[in-house]
Amino acid sequence: MPHSINLKQDQSIINAAAKELAERRASGITGELLAEALRPKHFEQAFAIQQAVANVLMATQNNPIAGWKCLLPTTDKTVVAPIYQQDVYHQTPYCPLYPSTKGLARVEPELAFEIGVDLPPRMAPYTEAEIDAALGKTRLALELIKSRYHTPSTACHLDALADGLVNQGLWLGPELELSDDIETGHFDLNVNIADSEVLQKNAIHPNGFPKAGLYWLVNFLSAQGIGLTQGQYVITGSYAGVLDLPLAQVCHFEYGALGQFAVTFTAK
Repeated sequence: MPHSINLKQDQSIINAAAKELAERRASGITGELLAEALRPKHFEQAFAIQQAVANVLMATQNNPIAGWKCLLPTTDKTVVAPIYQQDVYHQTPYCPLYPSTKGLARVEPELAFEIGVDLPPRMAPYTEAEIDAALGKTRLALELIKSRYHTPSTACHLDALADGLVNQGLWLGPELELSDDIETGHFDLNVNIADSEVLQKNAIHPNGFPKAGLYWLVNFLSAQGIGLTQGQYVITGSYAGVLDLPLAQVCHFEYGALGQFAVTFTAK
């Protein structure tokens, strides 16, 4: 993790950046990169903006954090961002989202781990066994993707981190019955779309083991004074990158032996 610094002098910058990004998220619009003075310069500032966005959405939209996305951190990148309650869909036949500039649904295939028992912040790190014991259901899931920047490719990692790492929501599918003999690190992904060829991918989790990022996240958040609460969900990385799929057509997903589901994407 980058070194810790005092953020008090940056609070007005953080608040201004968060207000702009929260307004874009709430209305589904995009814009240019933030003004140079508002762009985060280090991880702590980007994370503070991200959390200030959450505060704005709760205060103005009554839209609390309902989950998190994460990956194991690397030497140059930390992946952690909240997912909001009004953007989580529980096995609905239709999934509303903001389409891409090409009019497509952008999604990532994932597993979602439910927090079954509160994991409040504490001084001592949580063990993997304690985290496992606190988990509820595991579901097949789709992360819904959209940046709040017109041209996401121009945004650096810190810009994206402040904005919630291109997350616009989460679609939760059927429950997965986990057991020791079920392979969750990889599977054959098939997406069958009406009147189209079947999309096939060799789906591989970026960390190999999908709970790896979850174990890290619990203790990272705890160190920031943030707990995970019962009913929240955590996704830990896409198995096949971003899939661009059509709207208004039934998309049938097969996650190998893990399960299958169908969903139709609609424009918000």
